[in-house]
Amino acid sequence: MTGSYVKVVVAMSGGVDSSVAAALLKEQGYEVIGITMQLQPSDRLAEVADRFGGCCGLGAVADAKRVAYGLDIPHYVVNFRDVFERYVIADFCREYSLGRTPNPCIRCNQFVKFDALLKKARELGASLVATGHYARIENGNGKSRYLLKKSADRRKDQTYVLYVMTQEQLHSSLFPLGSLTKEEVRRIAEQLELPVAGKPESQEICFVPDNNYAGFLKEYTGAVAAPGLIVDQQGNVLGRHRGIASYTIGQRKRLGIANREPLYVVAIDQEKNTITVGGKEEVYATELTACKLNWISVGKLEGTLKVKAKIRYLHPEAEATVTPSGENEVRVRFKEPQMAIAPGQAIVFYDGDTVVGGGSITGHVRTIRTHEKEEGG
Repeated sequence: MTGSYVKVVVAMSGGVDSSVAAALLKEQGYEVIGITMQLQPSDRLAEVADRFGGCCGLGAVADAKRVAYGLDIPHYVVNFRDVFERYVIADFCREYSLGRTPNPCIRCNQFVKFDALLKKARELGASLVATGHYARIENGNGKSRYLLKKSADRRKDQTYVLYVMTQEQLHSSLFPLGSLTKEEVRRIAEQLELPVAGKPESQEICFVPDNNYAGFLKEYTGAVAAPGLIVDQQGNVLGRHRGIASYTIGQRKRLGIANREPLYVVAIDQEKNTITVGGKEEVYATELTACKLNWISVGKLEGTLKVKAKIRYLHPEAEATVTPSGENEVRVRFKEPQMAIAPGQAIVFYDGDTVVGGGSITGHVRTIRTHEKEEGG
């Protein structure tokens, strides 16, 4: 859908990606409205985000306004602090307190960018929302379902954090950068003389300064972390931890345990307040369960499906089979063992460059020892 008189709201974070997205859509004949979302729950946290390069700090508003002025498009600042705090920050704090590893960017896309912002866009008379994500949307070769596909720039592909999008959201969204590389986007920004052309990338989690999760949780919730025991697989006490929110599955550093071989976090028990550690081989698993599923290329999983699966944003895809195992739950079996499967993280399923769907990891089913596998050929 291109041409004049089609109104689109662009989520402008003040960065180069969303700025170029707005510029490209205007060139294509859309009636573009720029919106910068106020997300930080307080001005103090917004100032902190500025210091650490966060995408939703106070400086983002000023940068977005300068870009909008240069592009001659209207620009508004919308207060989404409540929805961001309710659906993103509160969930982040709750998940870490339970020993899980959440991905707040996924929640932000699900509840803020493609829900709250889309509703605001319609209030402004716009039928579409656009962002600077590196991904593509296709209409399934004329079929009824919209497809979410990988970006042309595989290094920047962001489909992992977009798997939660519904058919209605895909129908109402545009990703103008999907066919471009990051280098091409930078060149376009320079050619258009956008004031943010050389602006560096923002950090992944905008509201956590310097990736200090434990410090943020303590400051935000006021809760004092409860120290507990670090044990091995047999239950022997090896040390004490600073609070389970400071740890994640697969973590090796900052355990405070002297051992001849490196130790890794292999399990976190919130009820017992214990951290279980083991050797590297004990971090691997061949199966997992996942819930809170969202399907994109298929309406429903009817039987076992072969896919490539990704258990973290930067983790390589791995061959796997997905099988329904209950109401809105699946079991995933990998061809090769995967390291550090963390409950709370997302698992996303791919068929080539098409996102099949995804869900939230609830736990790994079976751990195997990689050295036994290697010794057995």
